[in-house]
Amino acid sequence: MSLLDRINGDIKQAMLAKEKEKLAALRSVKAALLLEMTKEGADGSVSEEIGLKVVQKLYKQRNDAAKIYNEQDRIDLASVEEKEAKIIAQYLPEMMSEDAVVEVVKQVVIHLGATGPSDMGKVMGAVMGRLKGKAEGSLISSVVKQQLNK
Repeated sequence: MSLLDRINGDIKQAMLAKEKEKLAALRSVKAALLLEMTKEGADGSVSEEIGLKVVQKLYKQRNDAAKIYNEQDRIDLASVEEKEAKIIAQYLPEMMSEDAVVEVVKQVVIHLGATGPSDMGKVMGAVMGRLKGKAEGSLISSVVKQQLNK
């Protein structure tokens, strides 16, 4: 079952259950996927990889918005964004633990022969290629910094 089919099915269930918050989050995902399908140069479908990127982007947007709202003491708006992020996260693959990311970074550092912070870009590129969609960029960045500053 494709991502769009899952979203459509879940939208129907949310409508029947009258879950307004879930419905809003799912409709935003569907809208983003439809935009991706109809943009110039697209073939009218969304691959799983592109669908995953769209969902990750929406998830990150919700988390960033919630963080800003919390900083501005707008807890009411932050809670809405956090709930939507939690709903959207259900469509993301399970993220790797920090320990697993550390192991991958160590392997890449050894493989590339990286010796210090000057090799950060080279290591980040290789690690991001391996862990695309499996770990957050901020976690990867902090682990790479730790490994290269040893």
